[in-house]
Amino acid sequence: MFEKQNIQETVNELKSDAVKGLTDGEAFRRLQQNGRNEMKAARKKTKIQLFLEQLKDPLIYILLIAAVVSVFLGELSDAVIIGTVVVVNALVGMLQEGKARKALEALKKLTSPQTIVIREGIRQEIPAAELVTGDLVDLEAGAQVPADIRLTRSSNLQVEESALTGESVPVEKDALFLADCRHEIPLAERVNMVYMSTVVTHGHGEGIVTATGMDTEIGRIASMITDAEEEMTPLQKRLGDMGKLLSILSLGVCAALFLLAVFQHRNIPEMLLVAISLAVAAVPEGLPAVVTICLALSVTRMVKVHTIIRRLPSVETLGAVSVVCSDKTGTLTQNRLTVEKCWWYDVLEDAAGSNGRGESRCVQEMLRGMLLCNDASLQGEQRIGDPTELALLDFGEKMGMHRERLEKQYPRYDEKPFDSDRKMMTTYHRIPKNGGHKGSIAYTKGAPDVIVQHCTHILQDGRSVPMTAGQRKRISEVVELMNSLALRTLAAAQSGNTPGCGEEGMTFLGIVGMRDPARPEAEEAVEIFRRAGVSTVMITGDHVDTAYAIARQLGIAGHRSQCITGEELNHLDDASFARRIRNIRVYARVTPAQKVRIVKGLQQNGEIVAMTGDGVNDAPSLKAADIGVAMGTGVDVAKQAADMILTDDNFATIEKAIEEGRGVYENIRKSVIFLLSSNLGELMTMFAAVALGLASPLKSSHILWINLITDSLPALALGVDKNDGKSLMRCPPRKAAESLFARGGMACTLLYGALITGIGLAAFLVLPCGILAGRGELSWNLSDWVEGLRELLSREKILARSQTYAFTVLGMCQLYHAVGMRDMQKSVFAMRPWDNPLMVLACVIGFALQFAVTEVPFLIEAFGTSHLSGQEWLLLNVLAAFPLLAHELVVMLRK
Repeated sequence: MFEKQNIQETVNELKSDAVKGLTDGEAFRRLQQNGRNEMKAARKKTKIQLFLEQLKDPLIYILLIAAVVSVFLGELSDAVIIGTVVVVNALVGMLQEGKARKALEALKKLTSPQTIVIREGIRQEIPAAELVTGDLVDLEAGAQVPADIRLTRSSNLQVEESALTGESVPVEKDALFLADCRHEIPLAERVNMVYMSTVVTHGHGEGIVTATGMDTEIGRIASMITDAEEEMTPLQKRLGDMGKLLSILSLGVCAALFLLAVFQHRNIPEMLLVAISLAVAAVPEGLPAVVTICLALSVTRMVKVHTIIRRLPSVETLGAVSVVCSDKTGTLTQNRLTVEKCWWYDVLEDAAGSNGRGESRCVQEMLRGMLLCNDASLQGEQRIGDPTELALLDFGEKMGMHRERLEKQYPRYDEKPFDSDRKMMTTYHRIPKNGGHKGSIAYTKGAPDVIVQHCTHILQDGRSVPMTAGQRKRISEVVELMNSLALRTLAAAQSGNTPGCGEEGMTFLGIVGMRDPARPEAEEAVEIFRRAGVSTVMITGDHVDTAYAIARQLGIAGHRSQCITGEELNHLDDASFARRIRNIRVYARVTPAQKVRIVKGLQQNGEIVAMTGDGVNDAPSLKAADIGVAMGTGVDVAKQAADMILTDDNFATIEKAIEEGRGVYENIRKSVIFLLSSNLGELMTMFAAVALGLASPLKSSHILWINLITDSLPALALGVDKNDGKSLMRCPPRKAAESLFARGGMACTLLYGALITGIGLAAFLVLPCGILAGRGELSWNLSDWVEGLRELLSREKILARSQTYAFTVLGMCQLYHAVGMRDMQKSVFAMRPWDNPLMVLACVIGFALQFAVTEVPFLIEAFGTSHLSGQEWLLLNVLAAFPLLAHELVVMLRK
């Protein structure tokens, strides 16, 4: 608003004084009325609140019920294990909470602690937090802008706004500029305003404070961070859905078995215990622990590829990313201006091809002018000065010319600094001759269209010759060509060889075109994303032509129609934007709020969005995205709002992170299918037997023991298995709504669940069936057969042995099943066992424990099992290995 008002209108509206500022009394009154100039702290939650919030999950509810049931059944060790899993998950969640609060704390650090203010005509230094609207503030080079300010006076004022607007170079400010009242202009183009947290890099200025605290531009960003809702990751949604399904299944099983008990006139209390045991069996108690450990190990691996994960579920979300929205400056580009083209008297060539060819006097003079008319400096790794001038020093170093040496030869004795009116800078130097100095020379650099107006000559073959109309036209054509390539142009000229030479009648030396170059590895990463079905979108505060040039070079956009500006975006309603969003690849000159709108628009289109950024202006969109990716060199606000941080600032690292995310999801999916198919097998084994009126195949202690040896190490081993990354990156990303059981997952779960059910029932009935066959009483009449089985299983010894068979087979077959689940597309003989040593260890421990339960006397007594002979072990192993045989048959059929 204030950018559209002149200085006097601003002063009148804020009831201030452009010379003396506010009175101390008025400033105190406004401070009491409007509050301090600082970010409001997010409402802090108590540790108890944070802990309880982590328990709001259906799967957690079931685990808590399972723990209570385990206590009721006397299985205290299992209750302790389940309780530990719940507590650990809640504690991990607590550590990941409070991102908005941390982001606001980081925003506070960005505000200037002290500032110079003019009150009652007296300059004084006060804490920035005590500034109020209407205060008159003094701004000098190096100062951080303490509030949003409408400039009243500016002298060569330049402000670095990249953290807020995305602009890659300092912005020239002009207090006399007045925005067009008819149009809304982007924040980056409001050159009569400066904003909180930006930094003055050059010149001097004064201005009236127009907004403080949360009313500033950065305050609005803080509000967006605070107000943004925490989105659940796709995995959390899937596990939540599965938890609800298991809850319904558990209740259904309990109700069905209770009704069966009543209908069959069974012992109701005994059947209620069986029903509860089945409900426990239906829940994969180890799943939350497997998911947490799997994600944690993945986070450790990702540190090795320069990626820090701040939220564990983010790893899995990476695998579903379908759109990567990337900032341009410093992410896709190197954030370091480089001279790409240079022109002198009808010679245009790439700077990359000018490999030290400085023998031409034309080249030497142009470079000498660019380097001497320059205030930047290179001191080892330290780079001090304007990015444009630093780029000229880099070019000079490449061409074998060094500013420090030139200044010793041509010492500066006077200068005319750059200002926004002249758009030029001129320095005056002594000319060396025979150890002394004779005369002087001036070098001027600035905008080509301005420089050429002040030139009457051009340097040709080392001589200054009058400039013709054709040469002026050629210079204009060269500038247009460089502009079409989105290059920033800068021209140099020289004048005089006598004292007092000025900026008129100069000799034109040449033009350079500069660009913030693309990262070389970014182009390859964009192509890998394309093959993996992931779109790359550029979102930047830079000019649309500059953005499109980089996007075209990297393969992000192929046509100008795929670009849109923030102003154009403002004129699109939500429906129009939704229609265009699929084809837009470059968003230029956008505000922080527009970045959030873009992210949310993509999400509403069904995309899983990763957003990169490094500035304050990126923080809201980083938080709104499914995955916020901050650069390691970015500001703290961006890092706190992000889900992951790239310590090497390398866009290509995101590709490695997505590959890891896809692998993690596949492993978690394998673990889920393994656990549910195994538990389904146990559930249906018991349900089928009870439905037939037979005794229970497993005791409650058997169920919990099987869950202990199969829901822990084998599931975890699947969770950390190696995957073929290249193969994963040739597949399109999974859809946001995709179920864990998609792509054959449900069929696999039901197939192996049914197979394990058949194996469990076969093991349970093999002994009584053998007895009936030996007696010649095995009848093909189902009712007679079932009656015979009921009679035999009512005998304690036969029942104990039959239960031992079922218990042993169900335990072992799930271990064999885990081995096959490592890769559902590959034969077990093609898998390398030592690629997953944890699976080898899990199987060894599992088989050993299962063996101990039937061979160690005190365990036999505790579990009510029977000792097994070698022949029995062989028979049960053959039965237990059927899931592995089924795996091989499925692989063969798929081929």
